[in-house]
Amino acid sequence: MPQNASARAKARVPATSIVDNRDHRVGDVLRDEIAPDSALSFVSAYFTIYAYEALRDVLEAAGPLRFLYGDPQGVGTVDPAANEPKAFKLVDDGGIELKHALAQKALAKACAAWIERQVDVRTVQAANFLHGKLYHIAQPGGSSAALLGSSNFTRRGLGLGSVPNIELNTLIGDSKERETLHEWFNRLWSDDKLTRDVKQEVLAALKRLHAPYSPKFIYYKTLFHVFEERLAEIGERDGLLQGVDLGKTAVWKKLYEFQQQGATNAINRLLRHNGCIIADSVGLGKTWTALAVIKFFELRNERVLVLCPARLKQNWVCYTSYAAYSGNPFEKDQFGYAVRAHTDLRDTGNADGIDLAKFNWGTFDLVVIDESHNFRNEGSNRKDEDGTVHRSRYNRLLEDVLK
Repeated sequence: MPQNASARAKARVPATSIVDNRDHRVGDVLRDEIAPDSALSFVSAYFTIYAYEALRDVLEAAGPLRFLYGDPQGVGTVDPAANEPKAFKLVDDGGIELKHALAQKALAKACAAWIERQVDVRTVQAANFLHGKLYHIAQPGGSSAALLGSSNFTRRGLGLGSVPNIELNTLIGDSKERETLHEWFNRLWSDDKLTRDVKQEVLAALKRLHAPYSPKFIYYKTLFHVFEERLAEIGERDGLLQGVDLGKTAVWKKLYEFQQQGATNAINRLLRHNGCIIADSVGLGKTWTALAVIKFFELRNERVLVLCPARLKQNWVCYTSYAAYSGNPFEKDQFGYAVRAHTDLRDTGNADGIDLAKFNWGTFDLVVIDESHNFRNEGSNRKDEDGTVHRSRYNRLLEDVLK
């Protein structure tokens, strides 16, 4: 670019002026200030191939660029998750039209060649260490330009996207201030304790963008992302089972594989969400599946309560060690859970010799509710003539057992 281009830019954008992507766009200022063979020093938390594309002609005509990432996290990550830091994001920050997306592979390849040829890349060593953005341009002949503010090196940050960011940047008019900023950059760039070279990591990530992939690879990658959460759960529950030796128990060995999967899924959801429902059809062994879940928590020395209809109490009590039932297939597991009937959820009375008014419903770590559909309706509390309120089983369950 001829030297008078810089003069025209300064006439249009006054020295020491605000560049916010409204009256003046950051990308236009950089395009006007970067002369051929300029030495560039940029600080930004982001670098995208589409920002490179927008300024490709002036960047490739310029001299060397030193690019410093303001945050080390995410360097080399092509597609970080939405909740992860994106310090090194190659694809852009939204608003990319289809024609740009289709040209991404060729653009990534061109950007990699440019970086290999004339760009050095470093990042700070510690997270949250550097937040500022700086564009310093050392022009031929000794003149310079500097832009200091909030704009990252993305199309939106440069004001060139379809929905540009409103930024707050200052075009530094004083030459001494520009010199001071350049000295600050040089000190940070050369401090090996604070920054490190990541050029090869950036080039490797760009290569993943433009490398040819076989249909088989794309198919498997698609399957992985479809089932990624499921695979993570499998890995997590496998770790759970190893931690408590559930696989060595008698009840576990009695289960079919689908019941083992159901039990471990239930354990995983209980630990993650504090509750779950086992809703297998009749005859698929929900009781034994639940017993495996109970054993897991008992092996962690946690107390378990089983709530069931009164007619089914013996179906649960028969597996406990204190009942001493002959023919108990899980005698070696020594189940110690307590069993109470749904109807025991009343304020007074006795059940199996236990004063229900003194029963501590809140002492348990795990509550297993058999035939839980019996609690699907809230019901209403009952008041005696003397004013005594008897809560419904639903309210007792929520207030005294679960809470």
